[in-house]
Amino acid sequence: MTAFQRLRFGAALGVCLAAALITSPTVRAATAGKPDDRALTIVARWELKNADPSVNGYAFTRMEVAETLVDADGNGTPKPGLAEGWEASADGRTWRFRLRPGVSFHDGTALTADHVVTALNHARAKPGSLSKAPIQAITADNGAVVIQLAEPFSPLLSFLADSASQILAPASYDDKGNVTQVIGTGPYRVAEFKPPQHLVVTRYDSYWGGPASIAKATYLATHRSETRTVMVESGDAQIVFNLDPASVQRLSRNPKLTVQAVPIPRVISVKVNAGHPLLSDLRARQALSLAIDRTGIAVGILRQPETAATQLFPPSLGAWHTPGLPPLTQNVDRAKALLAEMGWKPGSDGVLEKDGKRLRLTLRTYPDRPELPPVATALADQWRAIGVDVSIAIGHFSDILSGHQDGSLELGLIARSLAVAPDPLGTLMQDFGPKGGDWGAMNWSNPALTEAIDRILRSQQAEESAAAKRTVGTILHQELPVIPVVWYTQTAAVSKTLKGFEIDPFERSYLLSRLRWVE
Repeated sequence: MTAFQRLRFGAALGVCLAAALITSPTVRAATAGKPDDRALTIVARWELKNADPSVNGYAFTRMEVAETLVDADGNGTPKPGLAEGWEASADGRTWRFRLRPGVSFHDGTALTADHVVTALNHARAKPGSLSKAPIQAITADNGAVVIQLAEPFSPLLSFLADSASQILAPASYDDKGNVTQVIGTGPYRVAEFKPPQHLVVTRYDSYWGGPASIAKATYLATHRSETRTVMVESGDAQIVFNLDPASVQRLSRNPKLTVQAVPIPRVISVKVNAGHPLLSDLRARQALSLAIDRTGIAVGILRQPETAATQLFPPSLGAWHTPGLPPLTQNVDRAKALLAEMGWKPGSDGVLEKDGKRLRLTLRTYPDRPELPPVATALADQWRAIGVDVSIAIGHFSDILSGHQDGSLELGLIARSLAVAPDPLGTLMQDFGPKGGDWGAMNWSNPALTEAIDRILRSQQAEESAAAKRTVGTILHQELPVIPVVWYTQTAAVSKTLKGFEIDPFERSYLLSRLRWVE
């Protein structure tokens, strides 16, 4: 087992054990400790746009305001949420979910199957994982929720755990089905919501799992990693996320803080416009990949050597990671040879030329993930070494999306979650379908890949599904519609005035209800 796998396994095991302990309300209340009226502040990069779960649902599940019908453990495996259990028919087309008793919304309304049906139907009608599921009907039957599918759909439970599928009270919606306020069932309720930067939650004492220990928490969105670092150093924040490598080193030396780093199913990769005249030839994409010194980037920039990506799917994704694939490695001579095969020749300044045109490209990225700009600089230098002149454009992450949609994007350096819903199938459907996706393939598709994804979606056999997953990984590895660079590690610094802090590997929750103040 590698150091990377040991770190990932330890984090997942901790989440699983903690999840098991809080299943019982009695144990949950006993371990929460004496309630404390002190407030804590959490600071991260991501701004809050509005109350719509399809837009900002992650904010309300991370702050434990809203919950989903199905939850997920630290390995991404489905576990009970607002549903205490479920059964599927033999043909995989009918699912019946038994609701947890004694659950109430923050306005005092008791949770019913009809409320769940309404919330899920609203979620189906908006962007999100659930809108892609082949659902024929969602109904209430004798206190249970029944979902009827047109065909078997293996990631249904995962899609129900997506934050966009959160269950809200009837009073959350206006007459048109728009969410005007977030009234959930979690251990915290919304006290103040001021987009784009401010969310305050307070403890909900009637929570079905027992009241949390922390009485009040504030989420603040702050763009700059340096600002987040200063806030946790000064005590203005107790928890900060998404730190740049230099800040991680600096905060690790602070005796008042603890720094955690956990591998998560996210990858820093280069999104490629495979329809661009300079990139449509597979050899060009292979050359760009062969030029990358992934180990140098992992060590020199991220200071985490285990994160150098050998393929798209990291080991943390289990069956999706294919050990038999030849690892992505640097081979500058081979990269140059591939470009020479395509007819490119060095000009007077070393930049390749063909038919009077220079091999010049633009790499777009964004500073929301603080490691992306320095990684972009390293990539540009490494590509310059094989004769490719790459300029860097640092802007907003939406520049990647708009460039995909209007066709102007050439290369984009992104940090893409492979588990928007806990099962990577949700991301694969979005990113690598026949039409590609904003964060995935651009002007590239592969019928064999589409067929393999469809096979996984319909499969009820583990062996068939595992074989299809290997096919998916192999095709993406060979065709390089996106070029993996490094696997992602989530970082956080937390004040030692708190205990019980963990990083959720699937970024679903800040796990506030497990925190306690040090007495």
